[in-house]
Amino acid sequence: MSVMIPTWVGGDLVAVEKLEVHRRGLRHKAVSVFVMCGERVLLQRRALGKYHTPGLWANTCCTHPHWGEEPAECARRRLDEELGISGLRLSYRDRVEYRADVGGGLIEHEVVDIFTADVASPIPVQPDPDEVMEVEWCAMDDLRARIADDPSRFTPWLRIYLEEHRAQIFA
Repeated sequence: MSVMIPTWVGGDLVAVEKLEVHRRGLRHKAVSVFVMCGERVLLQRRALGKYHTPGLWANTCCTHPHWGEEPAECARRRLDEELGISGLRLSYRDRVEYRADVGGGLIEHEVVDIFTADVASPIPVQPDPDEVMEVEWCAMDDLRARIADDPSRFTPWLRIYLEEHRAQIFA
């Protein structure tokens, strides 16, 4: 099944096949979510079957919206699809843009609407094994230390978010 995502081509927003977007490094829409429990963030380790960055740790959830899908609705949909999480109150944080090599000749060039959700205690998750191989609640200080120690274990976008956009996301 071909997945079409909102992508800018020649200044126009059009639907382009997802893998083609990443092969060509085209600028496209995305959504990222960080579920927080105090100073801990819910991380996911991407399934080994993912076509890029398999087995790497990422923020709670990230995806591309469907054509015409509002960012908040996309975030809610994907939290449920990837992790079985529903009913959280999402807070819009900011829109950021980044470009990163994700391996295998693929480039992410994303314009990302970022959301956070706060929970009082760690919530149960039911990861879709095709999407997520592992989850972990990790203190932000520990996460930064782990990334500094071995950045290759983490997705480029998570590293970029924490290095360049931390104040926008977590202020």
